Amino acid sequence: MTIQESAEDYLEAILHLSGTREHVRSIDVVHHLNLSKPSVSVYLKNLKNNGYLNMDEKGYLTLTDTGMAIAKKIYERHQVLAKIFMRLGVDEETAYEDACKTEHDLSDKTFEALKNHFQESADF
Repeated sequence: MTIQESAEDYLEAILHLSGTREHVRSIDVVHHLNLSKPSVSVYLKNLKNNGYLNMDEKGYLTLTDTGMAIAKKIYERHQVLAKIFMRLGVDEETAYEDACKTEHDLSDKTFEALKNHFQESADF
């Protein structure tokens, strides 16, 4: 399943936000991604229409099973890559910024090889 990088970022943001609050609303996504309300509104509508998220009558956002699978995959990549970069000596802020850029472009094969190498080589 291939979706745009920006869609992955939205889904990851909703997953992250759902772990920090009881309900996630579009305004939470606006603030988290530092984007405009109109842009987020249009994008969330597209994600809903494509089956990645649900929005109830109160405007609360929840990920569908498909959306959750993508969000978890991207979130794991983000966390693992940031840890790898920090183990290599990169400062935390840069590591997370670079992980965000890299997480979308690595093949599953390369990501799994990196993850396995670093998990086997030390306390990860």
